Amino acid sequence: MLEEIQSNEILDRLPDHLQQFIKPQDYDEYTAINQAVWRYVMRKNVDYLSKVAHNSYLEGLRQTGISIDSIPNMYGMNRILKEIGWAAVAVDGFIPPAAFMEFQAYNVLVIASDIRQLDHIEYTPAPDIIHEGAGHAPIIANPEYAEYLRRFGEIGCKAISSAKDYEMYEAIRHLSIIKEAEDTPEDVIREAEEKVDFLQNNMGKPSEMAQIRNLHWWTVEYGLIGTVEEPKIYGAGLLSSIGESAWCMTDKVKKRPYNLEAANQEFDITKPQPQLYVTPDFSYLSQVLEEFANTMSLRKGGLSGLEKLINSKNLGTIELSTGIQISGNFTKVISYQDRPIYFQTTGKTALSNRDKELVGHGVINHPNGFGSPIGKLKGINLAIEDMSPRDLRAYDIYEGENITFEFEGGIFVTGDIITGTRNLQGKIILISLKNCTVTYKNEILFQLEWGNYDMAIGKEVISAFAGPADPLSFDLITHKVSSTTIKSKSSEEKLELESLYQAVKNNRNGENTKFSLEAAFEIAKKHHPKDWLLSVEIYELVLDRDPKFAAKVKEHLHEVKAQRKDIAHLIDGGIELVEANLMVK
Repeated sequence: MLEEIQSNEILDRLPDHLQQFIKPQDYDEYTAINQAVWRYVMRKNVDYLSKVAHNSYLEGLRQTGISIDSIPNMYGMNRILKEIGWAAVAVDGFIPPAAFMEFQAYNVLVIASDIRQLDHIEYTPAPDIIHEGAGHAPIIANPEYAEYLRRFGEIGCKAISSAKDYEMYEAIRHLSIIKEAEDTPEDVIREAEEKVDFLQNNMGKPSEMAQIRNLHWWTVEYGLIGTVEEPKIYGAGLLSSIGESAWCMTDKVKKRPYNLEAANQEFDITKPQPQLYVTPDFSYLSQVLEEFANTMSLRKGGLSGLEKLINSKNLGTIELSTGIQISGNFTKVISYQDRPIYFQTTGKTALSNRDKELVGHGVINHPNGFGSPIGKLKGINLAIEDMSPRDLRAYDIYEGENITFEFEGGIFVTGDIITGTRNLQGKIILISLKNCTVTYKNEILFQLEWGNYDMAIGKEVISAFAGPADPLSFDLITHKVSSTTIKSKSSEEKLELESLYQAVKNNRNGENTKFSLEAAFEIAKKHHPKDWLLSVEIYELVLDRDPKFAAKVKEHLHEVKAQRKDIAHLIDGGIELVEANLMVK
């Protein structure tokens, strides 16, 4: 995909399994109405957020090259973003949380390139370029926050999901798409909302991915910074919502000190948030992130880590104390005294060390799964990995020897040793045997007819995490999108309205247009009586040069307000902004 877009050295580092989510921005598809929506939101935001946002916001707008007057070309943004060590790519709406976070780990900002409809100008449940480009991008110009975001991605993409997490992701993605789409029947939206509600209430114990997604929501998306009494905004969801950025500053939204408890606070992506968390500074975000990482199987491993991987029903990895890593779909664990003593994968499996696949131990070599005992040998205090060459000789763990390994917990491995594989520190991480059987009580775990047996060496599982140790071991280009963003419908009426917006845009830019502003206004008033933003844009252009015409436009806007009370505050906001800017001039 990168050959279709303007790349740079940051994007060139992206692995293929992330590139599959990237799409061209298709800048020419943005209409004049889209540009007007961007301009209104940005002007309102900059006016309001200059008072309530963290001071990094306005400075970040300048540093990242984001224009207030026009939708940014994100691949043009890359020329500026790379100066702060970041890049941007376009995607279609929501992508899986693990992929989203892995992009962050590569210092790449994921931007949903679609833009909200005029009817959803205050807030959209779907990711869009206002949310991503105007919300996320400015704050990453702050080095402390940018490092938090990168580190969050690095840790977050290793979080283990539950089998229900992906179902929830698909349900939320579907709901966000149909709520943003035009003319979706209310019963269809209601059915989708009910499904999301049902899933939210029946997820069971939250997975690591669900918990870290909560932390992401309450910081990166909806975070406040400062004190509970006097907070400032830094979360992208708030920075990009002209409605919620004001709502969140009222007493109607409860402010809580940010801490690890936020990992268990669920959220509803389709509704304004009833509570928000306030961090004292960006450094504290990283402190809480490390606290959470210490609770993850990534750092704890053990029996619970293996059980989480089994329950996830997804590709995952365990790392043993010798450093050997086993990646696959884990389906079985045998435990003894709350410790794992044997594990089993099913299907394609790869063995790695230091995140690099071991030669001769890829999925071609282990196409049908992999199983191995874990722990110490019974009656021997010294673990195999800690034995010197003399110790290994003394216990007949030597090439050519026929041996029976009896592990604590009752796993027996009997066979002829072929060879051993060592890591850079000289520890044995793998022993290969022929004529081998592996048993546990009356259960046969491996039989000699299956060929040679590779036994991973390690006295404990020190880490368990989502995804493969070496992404090159597996074909990860498998993402199938169940639904795509629904494009705005075209009609003669809409095309005419777009041409009027374009005429006004051209007028502002000093370009020739076949419409005078008076003609554009009269056509809009007669044929598009519900539209309001075009009149606000015209009012801005004529207020200081044709007061009589401006009064006529303002009168019309008040008439629209009377008919459309739901957007009256938006019209007022537009008028106030225009008049305030004129006073500044």
